[in-house]
Amino acid sequence: MVRFDQELRADCTRCFALCCVVPAFAASADFAIDKPGGHACPHLAGDLRCGIHHRLRDSGFTGCTVFDCFGAGQKVSQVTFGGRDWRTQPDIREQMFESFAVMRQLHELLWYLEAALALSSTTPIHAELRRAFSETSQLTLAEDVRSVDVPAHRARVNELLLRASTLARSGTRGPNHRGATLIGAQLAGVDLRGANLRGALLIGANLARADLRLADMTGADLRGAYLTGANLSTTLFVTQPQLDSAHGDGKTRLPKGLARPAHWRG
Repeated sequence: MVRFDQELRADCTRCFALCCVVPAFAASADFAIDKPGGHACPHLAGDLRCGIHHRLRDSGFTGCTVFDCFGAGQKVSQVTFGGRDWRTQPDIREQMFESFAVMRQLHELLWYLEAALALSSTTPIHAELRRAFSETSQLTLAEDVRSVDVPAHRARVNELLLRASTLARSGTRGPNHRGATLIGAQLAGVDLRGANLRGALLIGANLARADLRLADMTGADLRGAYLTGANLSTTLFVTQPQLDSAHGDGKTRLPKGLARPAHWRG
């Protein structure tokens, strides 16, 4: 069972609402309004809580419900800036916002590395995975995290994660759909065990009753995908935001450590 470090889980009570301020978004199916980056959402209340949190989906802000900072918000707020608030100290505003954007990427890498370490099949490279985890953790503590060359570090970590995926899928490797455009694809009941779905566009795809055991879902776009009755019990590198963006039901089998989204029916 994956036991993710609590510091890799968002804790909004220890953050200064950075996810409601830093990202930019455009009016679309995911967001009801335009919001430029670095500007507070109009629904952000004075207590740094979302004024429409209980009805985000009904208000057209589905994109907010699937965002996850992987704990980067509280790391920047409480560690990088020692509890200083961008509202009361506007001189740190720009640096704080830029740091959050970098920190989220590093924390996401930590999440994937921890997921890889939880796989018994990756034992041959556990030492390398642990070293990469330690190196990434150290980068999050940099004096100025904005100086971190994230693309270069991500490339190195990604090669290691690819090796972990290959080891985990050994003997059950299915079709290679890496980066494939599968928007609206009819894949109901399809055997996708061990498939490579890294970065695949599965928006609105019908994956009802599909067998996704040991399929690599790293970065796959599951917005609006139908996972009703699908078997994801051992799916590799699937995240909570991915599940939150999809549709499922009580018969959808999920990996241990991930929660059934509240909006799923049945």
